[in-house]
Amino acid sequence: LFQCSVKKVNGQEIGLNNNSKNKMSQEAVNGVPCRGKVLTVENMNPNVKRVEYAVRGPIVQRAVQIEKELREGVKKPFTEVIKANIGDAQAMGQRPITFFRQVLALCSYPELLEDNKFPEDAKQRARRILDACGGHSIGAYSASQGIECIRQDVARYIEKRDGGISSSPDNIYLSTGASDAIVTILKLLVCGEGRDRTGVMISIPQYPLYSAALADLAAVQINYYLDEDNCWSLNVAELKRALNEAKQHCKPRVLCIINPGNPTVGQVQSRQCIEDVIRFAKEEHLFLMADEVYQDNVYAEGCKFHSFKKVLFEMGPEYSSTVEMASFHSTSKCYMGECGFRGGYMEVINMDPEVKAQLTKLVSVRLCPPVPGQALLDLVVNPPQPDEPSYTSFMKERTAVLAALAEKARLTEEIFNTVPGITCNPVQGAMYTFPRITLPPKAIDKAKAEGKVPDMFYCMKLLEEEGICLVPGSGFGQKDGTFHFRMTILPPTEKLKVVLQKIRDFHLRFTNEFS
Repeated sequence: LFQCSVKKVNGQEIGLNNNSKNKMSQEAVNGVPCRGKVLTVENMNPNVKRVEYAVRGPIVQRAVQIEKELREGVKKPFTEVIKANIGDAQAMGQRPITFFRQVLALCSYPELLEDNKFPEDAKQRARRILDACGGHSIGAYSASQGIECIRQDVARYIEKRDGGISSSPDNIYLSTGASDAIVTILKLLVCGEGRDRTGVMISIPQYPLYSAALADLAAVQINYYLDEDNCWSLNVAELKRALNEAKQHCKPRVLCIINPGNPTVGQVQSRQCIEDVIRFAKEEHLFLMADEVYQDNVYAEGCKFHSFKKVLFEMGPEYSSTVEMASFHSTSKCYMGECGFRGGYMEVINMDPEVKAQLTKLVSVRLCPPVPGQALLDLVVNPPQPDEPSYTSFMKERTAVLAALAEKARLTEEIFNTVPGITCNPVQGAMYTFPRITLPPKAIDKAKAEGKVPDMFYCMKLLEEEGICLVPGSGFGQKDGTFHFRMTILPPTEKLKVVLQKIRDFHLRFTNEFS
């Protein structure tokens, strides 16, 4: 078959536009049948068209264009674009943990095992990982569920974290970051048609992975709103409201929790709150999904991370033997910031054995998670111990990263709350802030006239005038009539101060312009 873009009329060739091409799709051109594209926007999977992912949406695409313009010499009122839209720590200047990279270097190029520049504990870790790999190479496929000795290390890590509560390697599935595991579990859960279609409860504001996955799977998204006036806390009464409303048009089966929170201010759930959520899940017969990828990122005084699994088992057999749950962790966040290696895991609790067999089959379709990511995960869950040579330097680097993030969390809240029209809750954990912004009515009218959501209009104008790339709150969901933006606190402290000052100046200028 030929793709045709011309047609002969009275012996002359004329070009065809897209509409003409479609109309002519069944006509002969030069004696050859000409057909349109097999795959078009009109006949492609409609679920894919409903997928949106704000953290890499239109503003980020425009930021990339501006970077290109700057390289080409186009004059702007700034010299660089600062991308504060995504939690990519090393892209923002965070240095990798030395021990992690030493072991990964040894695994990638085993000849370095003969080099005396590397500490012995790094070599021991590398040898153990390579011995577990096919052909002693991280370039080989692994078992679909992940390398067995790494799953054993993950289970031991969970047991230690949770005060001795048992964890089985058979319940551990290594994954391509946490995102891959989250989507995999959702695939297992989504079924039914019409009013029996699976409903999935997600927090608003939410991380767009969830809404995107639900759109792709044609599941029903059930929104429950976090309480901004109480530091974006979760309220069981709100869960009940959302669930009861959703029962009118779908079958709620899943409750997703992000703790510490994202995209808001890393709100850390209290133990009491977690207990209430678990009771709610049991009463309503819901599958719990606990996204805990920021579990090491807790900064606020009086806040402590409690894993859902730990609380579940401490509530006794009535809950620990019945509530079905999957929890998720990743190498991309916390103090590691190793986003590009795509390492992660999930642990499944109380999953039906037959369903678990289907889960194992499903992950096997993708062959295996990236083996370098698995190796990195092993180092995260099995770091240098006090009697090993790398322990002191490892702890020094780890502590420095988390201390810097805590300081930047404090600084961000402090500066934003000095700006008239910006209100920022304390950044308790994670690596983001989600300030509320007051926009003048004229700005809202101008945005609507341009066909834009008001906080998208605000953030796009900020990008064009100051070169700062943020994500509007509308990309994550927010209560009607409120406007926000999400900003990462990852830039180095001095650059973060510049970013905060630029946003302050812009907001005052913006407010004045549209007053």
